[in-house]
Amino acid sequence: MPELSRRRRLLVLAICCMSLLIVSLDVTVLNVALPSMRRELHASVAGMQWTIDAYTLVLASLLMLAGSTADRIGRRKVFTAGLVLFAAGSLLCSLAPTLEWLIAFRMLQAVGGSMLNPVAMSIITNTFTDPRERARAIGAWGAVVGISMAAGPLIGGLLVDSVGWRSIFWINLPVGLLALALTLRFVPESRAARPRRPDPVGQLLIMALLSSVTYGIIEAPTAGWSSPVILGCAALAVASLTGLLFYEPRRAEPLIDPRFFRSAPFSGATVIAVSSFAALSGFLFLNTLYLQDVRGLDALDAGLYMLPMAVLTFLCAPLSGRLVGSRGPRPSLLIAGSAMAASGLLFAAFSAETSTPLLFTAYVLFGLGFGMVNAPITNTAVSGMPRAQAGVAAAVASTSRQTGGTLGVAVIGSVLAAGTAGGADFAEATRPAWWIITGWGLLALLVGAATSGRWALQTAARTARRLERSAEAPSRAGAPPRG
Repeated sequence: MPELSRRRRLLVLAICCMSLLIVSLDVTVLNVALPSMRRELHASVAGMQWTIDAYTLVLASLLMLAGSTADRIGRRKVFTAGLVLFAAGSLLCSLAPTLEWLIAFRMLQAVGGSMLNPVAMSIITNTFTDPRERARAIGAWGAVVGISMAAGPLIGGLLVDSVGWRSIFWINLPVGLLALALTLRFVPESRAARPRRPDPVGQLLIMALLSSVTYGIIEAPTAGWSSPVILGCAALAVASLTGLLFYEPRRAEPLIDPRFFRSAPFSGATVIAVSSFAALSGFLFLNTLYLQDVRGLDALDAGLYMLPMAVLTFLCAPLSGRLVGSRGPRPSLLIAGSAMAASGLLFAAFSAETSTPLLFTAYVLFGLGFGMVNAPITNTAVSGMPRAQAGVAAAVASTSRQTGGTLGVAVIGSVLAAGTAGGADFAEATRPAWWIITGWGLLALLVGAATSGRWALQTAARTARRLERSAEAPSRAGAPPRG
């Protein structure tokens, strides 16, 4: 990619952020609309879980394929195709006649979404080559999540209360079309100098693993944990994981390069992404249902209640980016894990939902924690990796986020379904779920502390050197002899 002027680089960043905005906005807006959708489509808790998880599951399954494909055939080409598919899927979702059709169209949306975020992050990584400038760019990227969290509940509440839940998908159309026009005009094409070959077996194994785990967790409360279907899901998950562990290291160019995980910060960022996004998705799922079904708020008031969390996420994301650029990822990770765990603990041990001041305190803490966590995850994932593999490295981080989001809704929704099926009221049924969310926050804290110290940074440096030598070896082998 040719060196761009500062103004052009900032414009590319803004275009990439627009893609993140529609993907993130889609999640937050949808959460506010869940109760209305549930009533109109006569859906169960599991049906609502699938409305969210059908999207995140397909997204998580295809992100690494999209990242490696973009490195191979062109990042702008894949990015524009993703914008078209996402907009088309959004339009179809607004027309869905039944829950089953809605879930199918959400999956089409996800195919487009898989071509957006990791590819946009790869474009950003190749546009902002200075480490500090890149960290600030990633901080701005993370702030867009805060914008979507702030605007999503309010926009969603207004649309659901005035027009209906179908209108929440319309907002993706103008933003997506504007991003498409600007991408074609201003984003230069780029691809890896030595792209990786496709890995269809690895891709199928990943899809089988994520699908079987998600289906098993969501359907277990209804089918029973010892039912043949759930046991079959468990067997398929174990077989898929075993296949990945044996097959991928033996490929010259695997879909998931095991060498990435020799870097402790990279492995830690993967775990933290899963745990923090599982906590976020579970947090939003529980609070949306609680505010509207238990407190009886309409969609707009429910969105206003969660505004403190969104505002803190918005304010802390760019701050975290600057902190990562100047102090490294450790301070942001420690603050993030501590705040998310404390927020979950207020619900689990002190019944924050029964006290409005405690409820808002928990929202502020969670917004602080989640706002701080995005920048160090993304920066750690792409820092030190060869630029030729930027798409794959960014896609691993994005896959970890979406996997966490999928598992969060699956686990928390299943715990809620099991509790309410046993006759417990909402508060009692959600108590175990809040302890799980607290545990995810603690996991982010402990892993962040363990993988951001001097030893961890040494493993990252060694991994980067190995990857660079490996990337240069084919070039040296094909070069004409000197002298």
